[in-house]
Amino acid sequence: MTAAAASSRLDTASRPVDLVRQIAVICATCFMFVAAAVGTGAFGGTSVQELQGGALDSDGSYLAPARPAFSIWSAIYLLLIVYTVWQALPAQRGDRRQRGIGWWVALTAVLNGLWLVAAQFATLPVTVAVIFLLAAALGATFQRTTVVRADRIVDRILIDGATGLHLGWVTLASVANTAAWLTASGIDVAAPAAWGIGVLAVVAAIGVALPLASGGRFAPGLAIAWGLVWLSVGRLTWDPSSVPIGIAAIVVAVIVLAVPIVMLARRAARGGRWFRP
Repeated sequence: MTAAAASSRLDTASRPVDLVRQIAVICATCFMFVAAAVGTGAFGGTSVQELQGGALDSDGSYLAPARPAFSIWSAIYLLLIVYTVWQALPAQRGDRRQRGIGWWVALTAVLNGLWLVAAQFATLPVTVAVIFLLAAALGATFQRTTVVRADRIVDRILIDGATGLHLGWVTLASVANTAAWLTASGIDVAAPAAWGIGVLAVVAAIGVALPLASGGRFAPGLAIAWGLVWLSVGRLTWDPSSVPIGIAAIVVAVIVLAVPIVMLARRAARGGRWFRP
């Protein structure tokens, strides 16, 4: 990184609010993990699979991913832990990117934890409201990562990558959560396969729009595709069964992965940077 780039990224005279921001991110991340433990029944209570009468399990609706899909949280949580430690370093205190997204990352961590608490103690409509707030906050965070571009590999992994994976997964989880609520409400849909494919078309549009708006970021599409593959597995092998939805999920997964890959390949062919999570 050149001296000019460094001076544009860093304010050597850090402000008191910068330290407050760093502490807020640490506190928010700690809250997220405590809330996750409470919400998953680690301290007593209902297990994740049985929350809301099983409505949030892999067989709760036509748009629910199979259980292995949720292992993506291990990657998201690991990245958030490393990010929290890294952003707390004195060298990051006056960083422009940290100033632009730190408070938003803290908000997403709090909302992340609140969703599991809501799933454990509140109702399905409340969980839908919280997850859409989380999706909106992640969208705002992701947009801010595109304003000040990353010029270090650690930035691209811990900020762009973590935010992108989180946003992509929550995008699909919002669909599954809403479908679980509507299914548990007893709404009788005459053609569930048609409705499911229509919703997946919206997911495809979002999955394509994200790399187009961010210069080819692939982390959101990677997370969306991961969830869609397991959604397909669920519909093709378990109840409720739907071959059309299962096939549509695979098609959408290929699309949301292909768009950023093609964009990055074209950039690389022009001599630009390939890696951009």
